[in-house]
Amino acid sequence: MSDTLERIEIDPGSGTASGGSSGSACCAAPEAKSKWSWKSFPGRNYILSTWTIVIGGPLLVLLLDQVQFVPFVSFAVKAFLGTLPYIAFAVALIAWLKAAGAEAYVGKAFEGRETQAIFLAALFGGLAPFCSCEVIPFIAGLLAVGAPLSAIMAFWLSSPLIDPPTLLITAGALGWPFAIGKAVFAVALGLFGGFLVSMLLKTGVFSNPVKIGSSASGCGCGASPKTGRPVWKFWGEAERTDKFFEELKANAFFLVKWLALAYVLEAALVTYVPANLIAGVVGGEGVGSIAISALVGMPAYLNSYVAPPLLAGLMEQGMSAGAAMAFMIAGAVSSIPAMAAVWSLVKPQVFATYLGLGFVGAVLSGLIFQLVI
Repeated sequence: MSDTLERIEIDPGSGTASGGSSGSACCAAPEAKSKWSWKSFPGRNYILSTWTIVIGGPLLVLLLDQVQFVPFVSFAVKAFLGTLPYIAFAVALIAWLKAAGAEAYVGKAFEGRETQAIFLAALFGGLAPFCSCEVIPFIAGLLAVGAPLSAIMAFWLSSPLIDPPTLLITAGALGWPFAIGKAVFAVALGLFGGFLVSMLLKTGVFSNPVKIGSSASGCGCGASPKTGRPVWKFWGEAERTDKFFEELKANAFFLVKWLALAYVLEAALVTYVPANLIAGVVGGEGVGSIAISALVGMPAYLNSYVAPPLLAGLMEQGMSAGAAMAFMIAGAVSSIPAMAAVWSLVKPQVFATYLGLGFVGAVLSGLIFQLVI
């Protein structure tokens, strides 16, 4: 017999008896415990946000490596301020075109002229002084107004590779054959990417390349219902004026957020991954070294002003000209900071095509340069 004294209680409402100890009822079903999951964590969206990395990165440097904090922040801020005029121009242009209802109008301007647009984009990209991050605001603007993806890709690939100052610096460090070769490969890569994307567009692969919610998505107010043309002086209509400021705010926030992330990542790479260490990994000769150079060069950040003298030293130590060219092409087309910004704009298939073209173009450039030189 149990030593526990049980009580028998009569429920006055139902007349039924219930037995139990002086504690809780022994036969009561245990309460279901809610299972914890990371998705149900209240602060999950904040912890995984872009701003967490932008703010948390410098704070982490401050806590763990105080000596590098000022150079780290100074580099990121200086790089961001250097891009700010391009951001301001792109944001104002996107807002103006959308408020005026010029998106479809600009897109129609390219109809039947895609081939000319690809050639012009590749040539202009070879002259434009933009790095792989600075070109992002212009890509966002071109996507927003409906320019063909083929022409955008041509500009996207060729622009970071060469410009007049970089041409002179490269010639001074590596010689004119290397500098001219890089300029030719820049335009050739733009044309190759542009026409390849043009072919893929005809198959319906990139029917909707822009991510929903990015600065390049959405639509404007439309053309004037009377004339069918854009209303360039949009400030005369309240709806269009509201649209202008709405787009201005949304696009500024979007581009500032993602480019701030890009430059914090760039500062981390420059501070903690020395350029000579990266370049030293890709030394050697042969086809394998060219492929490895392109593979290592893409995520690394090595700007076009630092790369030539470093690669000149490595070539004196035995690095092949083809490997040096592949590394320089791949490193200029993209880097981890630029990849982060690009990912925010376009859908995965476009992103993968952009990276694939950069890698293949770098390897082919290295192989051809190795054969010619």
